[in-house]
Parts: sequence; structure tokens; C-alpha cells
Amino acid sequence: MGLKYIEPIKSIVLLLLVLLSITFTMSIWTYTPRLDPIDQSQTVDISIGKRKNVEEIIKPYKFLIKTDDFLKGTTEQEDLEKIIDEMATWKITQLLKDPVEMNKKQMNSFFEQPNQFTLYFQGDVPLSIYNEILKIEEDNIPAFSFDRLVVRWNPKDLSFEVHFLNRATGTHYYGRVAATYTMQSYRSLVLGSETFLNYSEIGQVDTTYLAVPDEPIQMKKLTYFQEEISPTRFRDALFNDPNAVRRSQVDATHEEFGDDHASMIVDTDSKMLNFVHPAAETREPSTSADLLMDVIDSINEHGGWTNSYRFSHISPYYRYVKFQLFAKGYPVHSEVSEMTEIAQYYGDNRVFRYIRPYYILDGPLDEDVQLPTGVEVANALKSSDKVEFSTVEEISVGYMMKHDVDQRVYVLEPTWFYLIKGNQGKWYEYTPEQDGGDQFGLE
Repeated sequence: MGLKYIEPIKSIVLLLLVLLSITFTMSIWTYTPRLDPIDQSQTVDISIGKRKNVEEIIKPYKFLIKTDDFLKGTTEQEDLEKIIDEMATWKITQLLKDPVEMNKKQMNSFFEQPNQFTLYFQGDVPLSIYNEILKIEEDNIPAFSFDRLVVRWNPKDLSFEVHFLNRATGTHYYGRVAATYTMQSYRSLVLGSETFLNYSEIGQVDTTYLAVPDEPIQMKKLTYFQEEISPTRFRDALFNDPNAVRRSQVDATHEEFGDDHASMIVDTDSKMLNFVHPAAETREPSTSADLLMDVIDSINEHGGWTNSYRFSHISPYYRYVKFQLFAKGYPVHSEVSEMTEIAQYYGDNRVFRYIRPYYILDGPLDEDVQLPTGVEVANALKSSDKVEFSTVEEISVGYMMKHDVDQRVYVLEPTWFYLIKGNQGKWYEYTPEQDGGDQFGLE
């Protein structure tokens, strides 16, 4: 091959190299690796405590039954659970709304009638949610909430009617219980209640119907050693990316966890935390049923039921729900109310603000305590110059929590409380030496 072919061959080889280089370059520029997408909003899958269903969270705190022969009641958790279990076998039919709203006088007259029993709830319970516990055979459950559930029976044929009442609005729905269940329920609920404590009605003209025990109350004083869940577990559950969260010491008893989107202040003295995600705030009101289920689901997501908490208050306008701490079936209050509550403001598809304790009550020491009768407490409140008795909506037993920081214990003292109507209701501790109670709210 002569020299005359060398130059053309060089040109061809050079062209091939240039084309190959261009091909490789374009391949690099256009190549996209197959990577799994990153979810910026996902949280760490962590369960701090328990997950609970509706019937464990929405419970009555008192049962009162009135016949022609007796007036009795109970606040014992075991008794209330048996009553609800029996009612859970029912089917409610022919649900109707009373076209006339009740006033206070009509409502008092309603509660005073014999051959009925009443279940007392702390908050306004959405009927569509309670349908998961007490079955209502209706295609469209009305958007209605109740705080008293009354069951009436006809002594002649033992037919049952169920009445749902909202005392604040006077709204009233009622339905019938399918006849299949009435005989067994009459034996279980009516005849079975004859062993409960005797109650007496406390007369109030045109105000709230009151009935309280006329026998001394036996309870347990409870002492719990201070235990807690590490706040870092709540950090891992509540923040989008726990690894991006910064931790800083605010002062001797406060720490702050935060990233660019949310923050959580921890009070290491009271064992409280306050989480807020500002971008989730919304001013759009919600419905009671949707709001309550959103909040329950959000707490279930991280197993946030670390103690026994029950639904106690809801405000759809402010998108606010509160749960009360219970011990041995009784509500627990404290001078700093947040120490015995879980409160949540639910925002735009997620938690906006979340305030709660992170201590644990487990394995108490106990001792017997006897409280005076409810009649004695009611009479003392009537004669007190510190209480306007006509404003008293309820008188009930519970626990007053005292946190002994030095001894590192929580002491739960059995106590009588009374509820003052208005302003969402406030519970006050009754103490005989203070002539009717210390007037600080436990709300």
C-alpha cells in the first residue's frame, strides 16, 4: 500500500474517533439513573405507646338509672364497660329528630322521668362516630353531637327507646331498639343495676338536673414513681426528618427541638411538650366527626396513648380536640390542667399544634380512702358563699394530681369536683376547709 493511501486512512480513523466521542458524550448527558423517589414529608415509623380504637377513647363517665322503686348509679369502670358491651349488641332503628328544641325546664323534666337510664359523657360526641359502638341502621347519620344518652323502656312490653341529647343546644334525636334484644338487656341493665349505689336528686329550679350518691365513696389513693418517655422519641415521630432536627438548651428546665419547618419545646420539670408546625395552620372550620377522627388517627400514627386518655372536648371552629387523663376509671385533674390532658389543634391535613405530657403512670402504690357522700358535698356547695349553686352542672368524684418533683412521684388524691357551666365548663376541686372549694379552674 502506497504512501498515497496513508492520509485518507488517517482522516477516516479520525472521523470515526470524533463520532465515537460525540456518541459517548451524548450518552452521558442524557443518562438518567433509576432511583426511588424521596418522600420529603414522611416521618419515621415509630410507636411510642398504644394505638386505640374509638370505643377505648369515647366512654361515658357515669351511669344513672331511675325506676318507680329506686334511683341508683355507678362510676365504676368495670360496671360501665359491661353496660356498653350489652348496648353494643343493639340495633337502633327509626331515628328521628324532635322538631322542638328543649329548654332547661323541659330537659330537667325529661331527666326526672322514671323507667330510664342515662349515660353521661364529658364532651359532645359526634353521632356518626358513636355509630361504631352503638349501631344505628340509617344510611345517612345526621351531623349531630350529644353529651347525654338516655334509654327508656315501657314496663308493659319492655320496648326500648334511645334518646340522644345535646344539653347546650336542646337538640334531641331518638330511635327504637330492635325487639330481639330487649328482654336480655332488661335483665342485664335494669335488674342488674339494683346493686349499684343509691343516688338522690338535688333540687334545682329551671337549671341543671343533678343526682349524686347518698352513700360514702370508697376509692384508692394512688402513688406513682416518676417515669417518662424520652422526648427524642416524639422528635422521631413528629418531625419530617429527625436527622435534620437541632436540639438546644433554652434554660434550666426547657429544651427546644427544631428544624426549618417545626419546633418542639420540652419542659423537663413538668414533663410536658409543645409541638407546633406553623405551615399547617388553617382558619377553615371542620366538622366534629371529621376533626375527631383526624386527631385520633394522628395520635394513633405514633402510638401516642401512653396513659389512659378519654375524649373530653371538641371545638370544630377552632379545630381543637382535648383528651382527659383517667386512672382506675376516674378523671384526673391538676392545678396546671395541661399536665393531665392531651390537646391538639389539627391543621391542613396534619397536626398544627400538639400539647401533651410525656410521663407514664404505671404500677401504683395504693391505699384506701373514703370520701363523703355526694349529698353532703351538694349541701355544702349550696350553703357556700363562694359558689353560685345554680351554675353547678355536675358533681362527680375524680383524682387531683400532685407532682412531687423532689421525691420524683405523682400522687393522685381522691376528691370531689364540681363543674361550673359556661366557658366550655370548668371543674373545681371541692375542699371542705375552704367552704365550698378553691375557685381555680381545672380546665
